[in-house]
Amino acid sequence: MMRPPLPPFDLESAKLKVRAAENAWNTRDPEKVAQAYTEDSVWRNRDEFLTGRAEIVDFLKRKWSAENGYALRKQLWSFDGDRIAVRFQYEWHDESGQWWRSYGNELWEFSPEGLMSRREASINDTRIEESARRIFGTRGDEDADWDLPLE
Repeated sequence: MMRPPLPPFDLESAKLKVRAAENAWNTRDPEKVAQAYTEDSVWRNRDEFLTGRAEIVDFLKRKWSAENGYALRKQLWSFDGDRIAVRFQYEWHDESGQWWRSYGNELWEFSPEGLMSRREASINDTRIEESARRIFGTRGDEDADWDLPLE
């Protein structure tokens, strides 16, 4: 299965790969998201270590059952050959209605077919007031080059 754009990445193809990942994750569909990863993809997400699509699907189901109203923005940080680094933010609320903004960095490695074979994510959560939200749903054309604020 081929998942363009394929490595080695240039600036335009790396940006396309990042936007495709953002769009997929914003669907909150674990099965759809998992199709972007190799069958034996290896993940570190915070303090969890996963291997393979089945574990990825289970993880994403748990994640999105707890992170209500999830909306994500990713931004290309760097790329080289078959690797891409991104920074991201997403907002969500828990069952009590408390809003959170999660900040993170990801390191990605891709197979020649364009599937992600490795994902390492470091993420921190910060409480926010609902009035402080700035990420609403999927990205529109009007914020295509939206820069991620630091706070």
